[in-house]
Amino acid sequence: MRLYQMQDSGNCYKPRLLAHMTGRDLELVDIDILKGESRTPDFLAKNPNGRVPVLELDDGRMLAESGAMLFHLAQGTPFWPDDAFTQAETLQWMFFEQYSHEPYIAVARYWRSIRPGGAEEAKSRFPEWHERGYQALDVMERHLAARNWFVSTRMSVADIALYAYSHVAHEGGFSLYAYPAVRDWIARLEAMPLYVPMGWRPA
Repeated sequence: MRLYQMQDSGNCYKPRLLAHMTGRDLELVDIDILKGESRTPDFLAKNPNGRVPVLELDDGRMLAESGAMLFHLAQGTPFWPDDAFTQAETLQWMFFEQYSHEPYIAVARYWRSIRPGGAEEAKSRFPEWHERGYQALDVMERHLAARNWFVSTRMSVADIALYAYSHVAHEGGFSLYAYPAVRDWIARLEAMPLYVPMGWRPA
């Protein structure tokens, strides 16, 4: 499989991490969104939405959206639960990540730490991003206060979805000091077999 991606994107990290933890090989193709490489005719033929990541399957089919990739890659593995209700809970937290978490924590990180000059350009937006991002972290802290993982008793793709941007939240100006349960959950995930950090690339 081939992943069209940007190395420091959390959304691109999600399928990379799950692929590694499930023993799958990915060929990485870097797309520089800051240079407009996701808006070329060639790339738009792969994903008309003009965004990374895009996963090219072995048979040539293309799959966009990180959550869809996690769902696909997790099938038949311990990272996708067996029963219908727990599957729905997993999707619940994945939807939470995309609707209530990523739009604030990831976006603040992009403008503060990835886009050149972005911190100054978007400075008026940071108070809202931080307010809404901390609201998401509050929800996560309450949920994790009495459990190790977001769904059931083992790590799932819901954890990978939320981990990708939570563990680098400081790069968007967030502090996890007041979130001990979130910090402990991050440490548990990073201690899992076959875990690799965001900067890791296959040799």
